[in-house]
Amino acid sequence: MADRISVALVISTYNWPEALKLVLESVLKQTILPDEIVIADDGSGKETYDLIRSYTKRFNIPVKHFWHEDNGFQKTIILNQAVLGTASTYIVQIDGDIILEEHFIEDHLNAAEQGYHVLGSRGLLTVDKSKELLNGNSLGFISAFSKGINNGFNIIRFPLVKSFFVTKRKRSNNFKGCNCAFWKADFLKVNGYNNGLTGWGHEDIELGARFINLGITQKKIKMVAICYHIYHKINDRGSEKSNYKVYQQTVNDGNYYCENGCDKMEVNAALLK
Repeated sequence: MADRISVALVISTYNWPEALKLVLESVLKQTILPDEIVIADDGSGKETYDLIRSYTKRFNIPVKHFWHEDNGFQKTIILNQAVLGTASTYIVQIDGDIILEEHFIEDHLNAAEQGYHVLGSRGLLTVDKSKELLNGNSLGFISAFSKGINNGFNIIRFPLVKSFFVTKRKRSNNFKGCNCAFWKADFLKVNGYNNGLTGWGHEDIELGARFINLGITQKKIKMVAICYHIYHKINDRGSEKSNYKVYQQTVNDGNYYCENGCDKMEVNAALLK
């Protein structure tokens, strides 16, 4: 794969260094490392900063840390900063509570295709399994047959049959930012995430809708790009309804360009740690 496309792993996080540590440990185990790790930090404290700094010494690839002050849920803004700050052609995006199976980056690179954005799936760790991993300071061993994992079909890796489970369609309401991938050039064409969507909810499907409106079809993959979602309590969803209305308007209007997106943002070099 000497001539493969360059890929950035973008990880969103907020004040959960224990989970982020497990995520970064799983990145270290990848069969193919990304060309850069870019952390989109929505205002975490010093413990997260120190953790990220410690991992820059363990990777032989750039680890970039984008941070802004904690002013409520502003994930879209920091994600835009992070993607703009990548030097790579292709973006694989996860959340800071997503543990990666060791072939995750390799599988996403194999799934990359011009004219498509990619949606992967996840297995859900139970409360007890999550506590075990978070308290153990180690990933241990996780597989589709491990105890404490729900959505078992989503975590079976069987690349020989992956082609039978690929679906390509113009759908956006299932798009999940915790396991997705897209071309940076397409992200720039739609002007990134909508910065007007503050508070939890639907910033990912609204981006997916604009990809569809641009003509970038969704490619949903199974049996590859496996990941495990650490359990956490449900976030405050006070903005969910208003954000969903924005998504519906995007679908109905057919617009692909977001006026309040990443085009006017500048990448602040001081945020690269």
